[in-house]
Amino acid sequence: MAMASISRRKATALFSSSSYHLLSRTNYSRILSRGFASGSDDNDVVVIGGGPGGYVAAIKAAQLGLKTTCIEKRGTLGGTCLNVGCIPSKGGDVGQAVEPRRESLSQLISLDKLLAKHSFANHGIKLSSVEVDLPAMMGQKDKAVGNLTKGIEGLFKKNKVNYVKGYGKFLSPSEVSVDTLEGGSTIVKGKNIIIATGSDVKSLPGITIDEERIVSSTGALALKEVPKRLVVIGAGYIGLEMGSVWGRLGSEVTVVEFGPDIVPTMDGEVRKQFQRSLEKQKMKFILKTKVVSVDTTGNGVKLSLEPAAGGDQTSLEADVVLVSAGRVPFTAGLELDNIGVQTDKAGRILVNERFATNVPSVYAIGDVIPGPMLAHKAEEDGVACVEYIAGKEGHVDYDLVPGVVYTHPEVASVGKTEEQVKTLGVDYRVGKFPFLANSRAKAIDDAEGVVKILAEKETDKILGVHIMAPNAGELIHEAVLALQYGASSEDIARTCHAHPTMSEAVKEAAMATYDKPIHI
Repeated sequence: MAMASISRRKATALFSSSSYHLLSRTNYSRILSRGFASGSDDNDVVVIGGGPGGYVAAIKAAQLGLKTTCIEKRGTLGGTCLNVGCIPSKGGDVGQAVEPRRESLSQLISLDKLLAKHSFANHGIKLSSVEVDLPAMMGQKDKAVGNLTKGIEGLFKKNKVNYVKGYGKFLSPSEVSVDTLEGGSTIVKGKNIIIATGSDVKSLPGITIDEERIVSSTGALALKEVPKRLVVIGAGYIGLEMGSVWGRLGSEVTVVEFGPDIVPTMDGEVRKQFQRSLEKQKMKFILKTKVVSVDTTGNGVKLSLEPAAGGDQTSLEADVVLVSAGRVPFTAGLELDNIGVQTDKAGRILVNERFATNVPSVYAIGDVIPGPMLAHKAEEDGVACVEYIAGKEGHVDYDLVPGVVYTHPEVASVGKTEEQVKTLGVDYRVGKFPFLANSRAKAIDDAEGVVKILAEKETDKILGVHIMAPNAGELIHEAVLALQYGASSEDIARTCHAHPTMSEAVKEAAMATYDKPIHI
């Protein structure tokens, strides 16, 4: 069995550079000793944005004894993820700390599974009819979101984080002017300022989002009725998730994608199986196609389509169009030019490995910097950034950030795809195990999917893991931990897994990688 490697965080601490503008350990000790009893109005840390990255950074800073203020435009904490994203979609507006997590989606995904009449019948439960009460469904979603946002405010109070509701903009590298929601203004001073304003929906030429007939993911979570025909522009994570939700609620869903594949970052073999699964759910795909224009003058929406490579135009009609072609960093109104913060061509703020910008004492995390636009990545950024500010060591390995598509079945992955491994020229082995051979999956009549593991041939070190299954987003974390510590496929295979569980499929796939599985 392979020996677990030293954690990257510890390794980073051992070999960290001292050439960055940080609080000295002496200063850090003094801060800890004085707690919040500073006689100055200055904060040790000011966080602009209260989304997953921002609020986590603020809480961590306070836990480290740093006097902290968090500024949030929306008036409710949690960002896009909690307010109009991941949370409500699984059970709005763009402001500071806009982060595309999908708790919203998880709420609706969980609810729409209850519509599976055939599944209930297979388990001996007969229903004469099943009806969708959309207002009630949305009401439950809003209630869950409200409770969670209040919960974050409670954490702020517990950790003594000062919370300012308003829109912040830079006056200097140590001063933020805030137009408060109450109508006034104030200046918040900080020795260190963290930009955590998240991302916004990527716009498309000639398409205006009105959040009624042409909607973003925000509007898609607030529809007043189930659209008969829904067209989704973009076959990425969010588009497929939202399309899957409304499809199971009764919409005829068509996905238009400019590229040749859905979710291009996904392992190719798993992606093809995933697309077949969605097609079985009656989701239609039009690939290698761009939307030229949309016409909303009639009762519905008429889209003009054209092959991505050029050619004759065709038309497609819909009741609602969801624009889901990606996201872009949200820095509007921050007035970064006032202090000279550098950005790249994509509008992302440039930072070093310690999340520091080119302006001393100004940092940036989450969707406004390069890397995966995911809430959990932003959270890790926030913790690591604050640790650096406090004179400690932090680290985020973007190669080991898991990705999850919250459809049914879910698809989750971490590490390299098979295509990436081939490009690297590494000799490798592949182990696969279908959930059709997993006893728990068969027992619950939900056995569509597979676990696929890639490992280096010579050392057996795991390079990537890809799972398509119910609750794949939960199963993937065993793989994340394995990659974090440099485990081999044999390490997982020789680790006892409880029976009967879905996770046994991960063990069997690991056995298939270095030797042979038992149950197939």
